[in-house]
Amino acid sequence: MDLKAGLWQQQSLKLAMTQELTQAIALLQYSAQELSSFLENKALENPLLQVENKNIQPINPLIDRNRRKHTKNTENEWIEQIAAKSSSIEEQLISQLPIHKYSNKQLKIIRHLIENLDDNGYLTSEPNEIAERMGVPLELVEESIIVIQTMEPAGIGARNLQECLLIQIERENLEDELARTILTHYFVPFAEKKWKQMAKKLQVPIQKIQEVFDMIQQLNPRPGALLEKENASYIIPDAIVERFGAGYSVRLCDDIIPKISFNDHYYQKLRTTQDSQVGRFLQEKVQDYQWIMRSIEQRKETLTRVVSKIVDKQSRFFEKGSEHLVPMTMKEVASELEIHESTVSRAVKEKYVQTPIGTYSLKSFFTSTIQTVSNENTSSSQVKNEIASLIESEDKQRPLSDQEIVENLKNSQGIVVSRRTVAKYRDQLGIPSSSKRKRFD
Repeated sequence: MDLKAGLWQQQSLKLAMTQELTQAIALLQYSAQELSSFLENKALENPLLQVENKNIQPINPLIDRNRRKHTKNTENEWIEQIAAKSSSIEEQLISQLPIHKYSNKQLKIIRHLIENLDDNGYLTSEPNEIAERMGVPLELVEESIIVIQTMEPAGIGARNLQECLLIQIERENLEDELARTILTHYFVPFAEKKWKQMAKKLQVPIQKIQEVFDMIQQLNPRPGALLEKENASYIIPDAIVERFGAGYSVRLCDDIIPKISFNDHYYQKLRTTQDSQVGRFLQEKVQDYQWIMRSIEQRKETLTRVVSKIVDKQSRFFEKGSEHLVPMTMKEVASELEIHESTVSRAVKEKYVQTPIGTYSLKSFFTSTIQTVSNENTSSSQVKNEIASLIESEDKQRPLSDQEIVENLKNSQGIVVSRRTVAKYRDQLGIPSSSKRKRFD
């Protein structure tokens, strides 16, 4: 082996990601809201970039004078809306406490326990850890846990699902000793539906265990969710598809994107200075402004082309509904538009389109191809719909196995899928296996 040191010339090709290219890629994957925030932040950095929000209108004194009368009438309504805002889980639980009944030390422990509840309403810390952390007796911590478990909704403060369900059974005064026995001593086999062995050990008909299962299905495994009152989040579509004659038209929803303009007054004022640093600063900010304008136009063009291609290829979806979604991949769209697949992926990322039949995520239009016995192919979403339909109409005492679903799809619909694919789609639909779906009544 020759290990001598030396100098050699070599030609090679490299793809260099400049800062401008990196930012342009990021700009493409921004939603309309994210792009609006980005431009507002850029305006703080670049004095030559003027941002005018289209939704903010200047106040007209004459109009404002008439508006004040209406404001007075609706002032109480605004106050009511502010008062109606949801409080936190901690505040809602603490408000149920009869404070005069407990010492300051116990109230402090109860507050600490409430702060350690997760979103489901379960206690996340062990009592002995809390006792050691707070320097209080373990018995006082256990008593405080019982206090929380008497609050509403039933099941709050439980340490696990098993305890949560038992609390709810006792709170509802359900005098069902079999249910208590099953939850206390047979919780795991009960959840795994190993009911035949349980029925033999408990010496009860398996139908009785089915009745307990149906009753427990009515309980709430996430009592903490009843206390969560999150403000509704609204989806702002990035594109709008409208019916136009026999076809469809696509336009971008740019209403929330601020209008950008060049601050020529500031530029002319500073360009006359002889300071070289100011000159370099102005040149850099001018280039930054020009890059942003080019990137926004490129984003508009790319997004419009991608959405238009989606509408063109999914015309059956817009005419007949979501059941008629045809197979379509990002690679296929990218090939027809002569752009890279990653560009399509970034263009549809976290973006929504408003259509005559509803608002949908752009990613939801891309589905994999499933083979059929005929020359036509079908989409994975259609296969999922068929699987859900078959399971919904099955005999619950003899539910269809995954292999039986495979054969049924092939014989009745001409769809060719593997058992593993059926199991995967069934899991994605949140449908349990045949053994978990079986009923005994």
